[in-house]
This record gives sequence, structure tokens and C-alpha cells, in this order.
Amino acid sequence: MRQYTRRSVTALLGIGALTLAGCSAGSGTRATEATAGGSAAAGPAAENVFKLAFNQSEAHPQFVALSAMGERIKERTGGEYDVDVFPNETLGAQKETIELVQAGTIQFAMVASPLMENYEPNFVVFNLPFVFDSQEHQRAVTNDPGIVSELYSSLEDQNLTVLAGFHGGVRSMYNSEKAITTPADMAGMKIRVIESDTNLEMIRLMGGNGTPMGMGEVYTAIQSGVIDGAENNELTYANSKHAEVAQFYSYTRHLMLPDYLITNPTVMASLPEDVRTIFEEELATAVEEEGALWEDEIVRARKAAEDAGAAFNEVDKEAFDAAIEPLTEAKLTNDVVRDLHAKTRAAAG
Repeated sequence: MRQYTRRSVTALLGIGALTLAGCSAGSGTRATEATAGGSAAAGPAAENVFKLAFNQSEAHPQFVALSAMGERIKERTGGEYDVDVFPNETLGAQKETIELVQAGTIQFAMVASPLMENYEPNFVVFNLPFVFDSQEHQRAVTNDPGIVSELYSSLEDQNLTVLAGFHGGVRSMYNSEKAITTPADMAGMKIRVIESDTNLEMIRLMGGNGTPMGMGEVYTAIQSGVIDGAENNELTYANSKHAEVAQFYSYTRHLMLPDYLITNPTVMASLPEDVRTIFEEELATAVEEEGALWEDEIVRARKAAEDAGAAFNEVDKEAFDAAIEPLTEAKLTNDVVRDLHAKTRAAAG
């Protein structure tokens, strides 16, 4: 799997670099920008500092892996290139950072997969319930050019492309009112979701009312009663301190959404060939490292959430499976998504 992932991400990057050239590099350094939320590194400033927007904390496996990637790129390019990761929505909520990437204001952003449906509806296929069987299955599919290259490159006329798919955890429900065991328990609950029609419909089928909002607003919204809860993985739940205001975490395990590292196609195309190769290799390594970090971090996150007062419970899985099943059938509406779905399920082995 390690060699397969490296080859796959490299192939995807190569596809994304075939279009326009000529982006401007970011300005600033890790050392100076760390106070504004960027990652910190010792040593002289790089000549070309690329900004990468990230919506979660420095403890998240993606932040750790991407920051290490930036360090390796800086070292391998003799300090000429660097990637500065800005956590905690420092550069804006994910929807805003997509627009910044399109405009060329920043070079990279990590974004949740449902948001990409707003730019290309066929991305829905990876946002459906129970489409992936495991983290390894998800990582293989979302970095396999034979499956995803046409989907990822379909965004290029909108000044976007996907460089790699990362694991985004397994999402479950949490709220401030009570433990959820069946869809009936969610009746009337206002649940924060990532903005997409698919997510809104999913929450409706599960019995609740979906409320789109940025990640940074969720804590206060639950605390003030604007919403009752949210749905996310244990790591985000703990790192965002949502256990303090929503102590009931119920293992619906309804989604395993990938996160995508996106860029403007001009960014990779503008790099000298040798530097682009370094970026490709180090991104492939970051994908692998992020996956390995998840396992330990989930154990740590659950303990931290329990220490903050969280209670975890299992649910009636069959009841939730039955409630959500119509969503998959309703979304497989054209040959492209049906083919992607079939290839994804076949890759499960």
C-alpha cells in the first residue's frame, strides 16, 4: 500500500500540472507567521512560501503530516520553497478558502469533500453513506488515478484541482441533549453539517434538521442553543472541545468522508520540474503519514473527550442503515457516478 499510494498521488499531481502556468508565491515565513496561526520552523526564510489553509487544530493528523511535508520540501529545495500551514480557520472557513485558492490569493487548502459538490456534483459519490469500508480502502480509491483522475481534473475550468485525498475520520452524531440510539431520537434536533444538499438530505432522513455553518462557529452555536449538536469524528469532537458543550457522542458511523488537498492548477504547473517532483513525492509521503497518525490519535481523542465529560454510546445500526439507504439510490443518477460508485465498491476487495 505504501508504494501504491506514492505512485498514485504522484500520477494525480502530474495530471493536475498539465494546465495553466504562472502563479505568484506567497510571502512570509513560518517563523513570522506562526504568531498568526501558521506552523513554526527554525532557519532562514524560504524564497517561495506557499500558504495552506486548514480549518482544524495543530493536533490534527493532517496538520502534523502537512507541516512535516513543508519542512521536507524546504530542506530538499535548499530553503527555496516552503509550505506554511495555517490551522483553526486562520485564513477563513473552508468555503472561503476554496475561493481564495481559485483567485490565487493562497496556494493550497484542505477542504471537506461535501463542499466540492458545489463545484462538481459528481463528487457526491464519495460523500454517500457506507461507500468506504475502511481507511485503507478510502485512501486507495481517492488517490487512484484510474478511478479519480477525470473527476479531479473536471474542476480545472473553475481554477481548481484536487491533488490528493486524505482520511477525514468516521463521522458520528453528538449533541447536548441525550444519547441517540435510533433515528427517532433525532426528531427536531438542529445538527450542524458541512454545506451540501447531500448532507442536508442525510440529516433529514436521519430525523434531524441540518444547519450548515463553519467549523469555528459550532462551539458557540451549541453553547447558546442555536443548534443542538453536530456530526464529526472523535478527533474533531475532542480537539474542538465540543465535548464541553455536547456531551453525548453516539456512534452512528454514517459517513467516512475524505478531505481533499486542493490547489489552483497554475500552482503546480508553475514549478520547475525538479521542484514539482519533490512536491509530488513529499505529498505522497504526507498522505501515508496522516493515515498512520489517525489510529493513535483516535484513542487519545476519545480519552480526552471522556475526561471533559463526554459519554459514548453505540446505536441501532440497522435502523440508521435503513433510514439513510434511500439517499444512495437517489444520488446515483448518471453514468459517471454509477461507474465511480461501482469502481469504489469493487476496490473494497
